[in-house]
Amino acid sequence: MFTGIIEEIGRIQSIRKGAESVAISVQAKNIMQDIRIGDSIAVNGICLTVTSFSQSSFTADVMHETLNRSALGGLRIGSPVNLERAMPANGRFGGHIVSGHIDGTGTVTSIRKDDNAIWYTIKTTREILRYIIEKGSIALDGISLTVAEVHKDGFSVSIIPHTAVMTILSSKNVDDKVNLENDCIGKYVERLIGIQPSKTNITSDFLAKYGF
Repeated sequence: MFTGIIEEIGRIQSIRKGAESVAISVQAKNIMQDIRIGDSIAVNGICLTVTSFSQSSFTADVMHETLNRSALGGLRIGSPVNLERAMPANGRFGGHIVSGHIDGTGTVTSIRKDDNAIWYTIKTTREILRYIIEKGSIALDGISLTVAEVHKDGFSVSIIPHTAVMTILSSKNVDDKVNLENDCIGKYVERLIGIQPSKTNITSDFLAKYGF
């Protein structure tokens, strides 16, 4: 499990392509202090497993399914990436529950400044939008953010300068793709209501009545 609080920005050091998968090597510093083979590290919000490491980089395999569902296929040598280690049991919970299993991608359609804030508008699919609510949580390239606005074909987030500097959002441009992971709570609630409608009093009307 992750929290969406980015620990550092790494850089893609190498990309080795296989028939339907790739192995990426990521240059990093802070997260290398206690790294072990088998550790989980979120790279742009995608949970990857460390297969080897040196003092300044680690390697992870990226499967065909991950390449199809994410924006990782667009990475190049030198590309900056958000990095977060899996949350330890005694760690501080700073963001929201992030699994590292993204739901799909979105496309940046606008970037604008609003005093000291920066607004990013993301266009995405109806399947992802159904779980996005105003003031709810969204993981964007692994960053825990609060949804500021919801539109018919996308949503907007407003970030502070610190978030822009400490993540790869500052390097994003219009038309760039981003990885998206919905807040897991809505997906589980929908699933439970759909499977056991006769065994629970929790319905969509009940949730709407109490502000969900």
